[in-house]
Amino acid sequence: MSNLVSSSFGVPLSGADQKQLVTWDATHQDCPVDDVVPQLVAAWATTTPNAVALAAKDEVLTYRELELRSNQIAHFLRSLGVGPESLVGLCLDRSCMMALAALSVLKSGGAYLPLDPDYPVERLNFMLNDAQAPVLLTKQHFANRLPAGRWRVINLDVEAPQISSCPASSADGAIRGKDLAYVIYTSGSTGQPKGVEITHDSLLNLVLWHQRTFGVKSSDRATQLASPGFDAAIWELWPYLTAGASVHVPDDAVRSEPEALRNWLVRERINISFIPTPLAERMIALDWPTETSLRVLLTGADTLRSYPSATLPFRLVNNYGPTECTVVATSGTVPAEVHPDALPTIGCAIANTQVYILDEQLLPVPVGESGEIYIGGAGLARGYLNSPELTAEKFIPNPFCSKPNARLYRTGDLGRYLPEGQIAFLGRIDDQIKIQGYRIEPNEIVAALNEYQAIQASAVVARERIGGDKYMIAYLVLTRGSQITVAALRDFLRRRLPEYMVPWVFVRLESLPLTSNGKVDRAGLPAPSAENTIADEAYIAPHTLVEGRLVSILAKLLRIDQVGVNDNFFLLGGHSLLAAELIASIREAFGVDLPLRTIFGSPTAAGLATEIAKSLLEKVNAMTPEEVSEALAQGPGQA
Repeated sequence: MSNLVSSSFGVPLSGADQKQLVTWDATHQDCPVDDVVPQLVAAWATTTPNAVALAAKDEVLTYRELELRSNQIAHFLRSLGVGPESLVGLCLDRSCMMALAALSVLKSGGAYLPLDPDYPVERLNFMLNDAQAPVLLTKQHFANRLPAGRWRVINLDVEAPQISSCPASSADGAIRGKDLAYVIYTSGSTGQPKGVEITHDSLLNLVLWHQRTFGVKSSDRATQLASPGFDAAIWELWPYLTAGASVHVPDDAVRSEPEALRNWLVRERINISFIPTPLAERMIALDWPTETSLRVLLTGADTLRSYPSATLPFRLVNNYGPTECTVVATSGTVPAEVHPDALPTIGCAIANTQVYILDEQLLPVPVGESGEIYIGGAGLARGYLNSPELTAEKFIPNPFCSKPNARLYRTGDLGRYLPEGQIAFLGRIDDQIKIQGYRIEPNEIVAALNEYQAIQASAVVARERIGGDKYMIAYLVLTRGSQITVAALRDFLRRRLPEYMVPWVFVRLESLPLTSNGKVDRAGLPAPSAENTIADEAYIAPHTLVEGRLVSILAKLLRIDQVGVNDNFFLLGGHSLLAAELIASIREAFGVDLPLRTIFGSPTAAGLATEIAKSLLEKVNAMTPEEVSEALAQGPGQA
């Protein structure tokens, strides 16, 4: 079978059907004027007005309420001059308000720009200036930390009376399929983020494919877990709100802890959910009740390394797609395997999408051989905002399609076609890093590092631990006579970069190794060691049995040789998912249930030992003498 695989409904074509490869455009028609996301959502306000559309801990919105409130905000935005091709920033967290505000922008005819409130102010400032967004919607909780600029900041709490006086009638204008729907910024190889432009046509292709493939019904209950600035959040909203289903937002404390999230999914009777790969791998390793409502667990954003158990009561679906291809380009169910000899595939092309695997001359490679993944079809972004040169570099003419102006996106990813038409993902052809589902360009981190006065030159790479976990290492050449502390450097970087882009380990070098053409020789960068790693304080050994047990747990979890009692869990490479595992290990070792927030407040073995002692004391004080004796007899984990 040829490796030029096209798909109209997510199914790879056979060799006899290859003529469709260059005629896919004939079956993909421009969206009718009425068939865009805002109108599809609005229809449910008439069909099922009292059905739940959005639900979070402190708020529930029906389709009638969603329609009326979004109309009012849309009219208000229009009064500010928002219309087609206008960008409106949304600095809001995971909430009903985030979805409501996004729908309002679409109804006004504009396009929305999601901004994660956790991003550093400097990064938010760059995105707003680069996007030239005239309006920024936010809430009181975030308003005080937002940068001032040419944009008008609309505090939805403060402006509520004025907004509520706007008409609640339909605000939908003449939205065309080629109009901009949203822009999402991704890490940029030039040292600055870049904005990806997605149109209504591309968004609708994703929505309709998703609904058809996963059988979305108005009775379904879905989830919204992804960060607002992560393109998966797009996927978590519109396929469901356009189908009359309900979208449920978990608390932050639940969202990143596998067992708590499993229990929440079961309790809330969720039918379909997207969970990023690192967390999904932990979720499928748990025991699940056979009666769960969950029928499909979607995952993606990183390399999947685990197969599901045959006993799981739901289907696991692996997905792949750059932001430039409207979230998803390939998808496939992951079969249950006992001893797989290869990683799970990324499936096949979704509807109206083509995936090509080509060599350096843009020629197809044989099935089974590796090449660069190129993507064409209805999901392609318009390009990069205000960056025609980069757009021309990454979006090239499609030599396999006869339609005028047909393009391919060069992903920079390596892959190969398997004989049955599935695609195996093989990694990157460049230095791009993917950690915890986030796409990271090392040059953006290097640019921030080189602004630090004590740093003369730097390089950033990702290393892989046993088990597949990745962590970032920054290699630093300091200016003569300079001293540096990890704490000060991390604080400096946090003011410029999101937390997920801050390296975990800093290595000092006299000079960076270079190749013959003057580029950094990444293969020549040494592994971190006790001699070259920058540390703020010397190793301190444990003083108590509890501290000793904790440093052993931490060393095993973080896959490093030695952990001191004052070493910071997060500075050693810990993150929220590993924090959840740490809580589980503490529960097993000491018989106490610490809240996840304890790790953030006491991220050292010494601090955790104190918290464990407090919890054990409270537990013992609540026991009778007989219960204490019985617990001691069972072992220290029960006492």
